[in-house]
Order: sequence, then C-alpha cells, then structure tokens
Amino acid sequence: MRIVDFEVRKECPPQLCDCERERLLGDAQADLSILRLNLTEEKRLLAHIEGIATLAQLRKLQLLLQKNLGVELQIAAGSGEVRTVRGFQIRLLERPGLCRKTRAAIPAAVRRCLAAHPEIAFAILNENDLLGGV
Repeated sequence: MRIVDFEVRKECPPQLCDCERERLLGDAQADLSILRLNLTEEKRLLAHIEGIATLAQLRKLQLLLQKNLGVELQIAAGSGEVRTVRGFQIRLLERPGLCRKTRAAIPAAVRRCLAAHPEIAFAILNENDLLGGV
C-alpha cells in the first residue's frame, strides 16, 4: 500500500461501495488524484456546484474536475423531451477511487443548480438545438 501526503477519504464498507480504493492505493502506477476528494472537499465542491450561476462557470467546473481529479462530468439533454431538470442526463463517469455516494451526490447538486438557474438549463438545450447554428 502506498503512503500519500494528503488526507484521503475514509474507506467505505466493502459490501456497500464499489470504489476500489484499496486497489488504487495498492497500484504503484495509479493516479491518486481522485483520492484528494475526501468528505470535506466533497462538501465544498457540492456547495460550489450549487452556487454556479452561468453555463460558462459550469463548463469551467467540468474542465477543472477533469484536470484536477481526472473525472468526467457529463451533462446532456435526455433522448426525449426535456420538460424539467429531470430530463437531463447528468452523470459522473465511474473511476477507481470514486465513491458511489459521490457519483450520486455531484449530479444531484448539478440538478439543484439547474433548477435554481433555469437559464443554464436553457443554454444547455440551445447548444444542442436543431437550429443552434442559426
């Protein structure tokens, strides 16, 4: 097991989570950046997500998540008609070290952000609009 110089998330019960934290810590070549997202940092991230007010800020967050933690946050309109924020497909792609609870909490925070700022939801829909280039 590798020694890390930062606080890592407390391990989950093995039957309840599929984060593979121990496998990640045991691999000498693995990227441990995802383990920086401990419980305290996750709470800060969720508060930041809920405070986002523009699409540009949301896109910047997606880039920073990819750059700093190596996780991809995907936000797209659903395949059917989007009437509410529930119609958006928001997911955090699975990655070793990323807790199941975190994979659920971040998309939920994005949904709350979209519900609080419908102009962001409209901008996302307009990006993929049939007449988006006109």
